[in-house]
Formats: sequence, C-alpha cells, structure tokens
Amino acid sequence: MKMRRWMFLLLCLPTLLKAQTNTNTTTNISPFKQYSIISPLPLTLYDGSTFSKNDLPKNKPVLVFVFSVECDHCAHMTEEILKNIGKFGKTQLLMITPFKLERMKAWYDEYKIKNYPNIIMAAEPTRQILSYYDLHNFPGTYIYNKKHRLEADYEGTVKLDTLLKHL
Repeated sequence: MKMRRWMFLLLCLPTLLKAQTNTNTTTNISPFKQYSIISPLPLTLYDGSTFSKNDLPKNKPVLVFVFSVECDHCAHMTEEILKNIGKFGKTQLLMITPFKLERMKAWYDEYKIKNYPNIIMAAEPTRQILSYYDLHNFPGTYIYNKKHRLEADYEGTVKLDTLLKHL
C-alpha cells in the first residue's frame, strides 16, 4: 500500500511543479503592466488632502512622473518639463514622490508648481508606488492615453522628445 502512495506522489510531482511555475510567472509582471492603469494608490497633495486616479480629468492624456527629491536626474527632467510645458498641450502631468509630504512641499515650492495648472504634485510616503511601478531607478515616466490606459513607460532619464511623441 505504501508503494502505491509513493508511486502516486511521483506521478503527480511534475504536474504540481508545473502548476507552481505557472503561478510564479504571472506574479512577476509589474502591476502597472498587468492592469495597464494609473496607480490606484491614494496620494497626498500639497494641502494635505487626498487624491486618487479617479480625481484626474477624464478624456485627457496623463503623464505620470515618479521622482525622488534627492535625484539630480529628476531635478533636471523637472526643469526640462517646465521649460517646455507648452509642448505638453492638454496633457495632465501627475508628479509623484515616495517621500514625505514636507519633502515634496520643498520641491513644489522650489519649482513653483502652483504656477502650472496642468501639473498635480503629490506624495506617496508609504513607498508602495515603487512596487506598483516596479521602479528601481529614478525617475519613472509612464504615459497614459486619454482613456487612461498605459501607452509607454520609461525608467531613468528619458529625452523630452521621446515623451512628446506619445502625447
């Protein structure tokens, strides 16, 4: 009787291993690619109020820019975006940092973000945003069409012309 159990287990083992392998491959896909939507995580705005993707204007493309307040590349890219803000047309820019609100406020004030009506800057200090976008190198740039579906994504510094071709 024991021999039958062992034979049964040996015969089932390849099936169990294959099922385990299939499970792991689907979980290795980054959530932003798996769902193709803007991060659903709650964000904190300058005034301390909460903001989510549902608060974004409808039928308008969105450029999500995940940045670090300690990143020179992020600072340079922010300056480039602001210098060329007119080229973004009707695109909504959503700048998100995984740092605390106080650190984001300093960046917001330094770059005078309040002067740019098509930019929303928010903090997500739980750092879950990094997991959602599977971000390893700042900045992360994610372009969504007017239906808020993912069109393109870039990790690290990217040229402005590359971004604009998607908008």
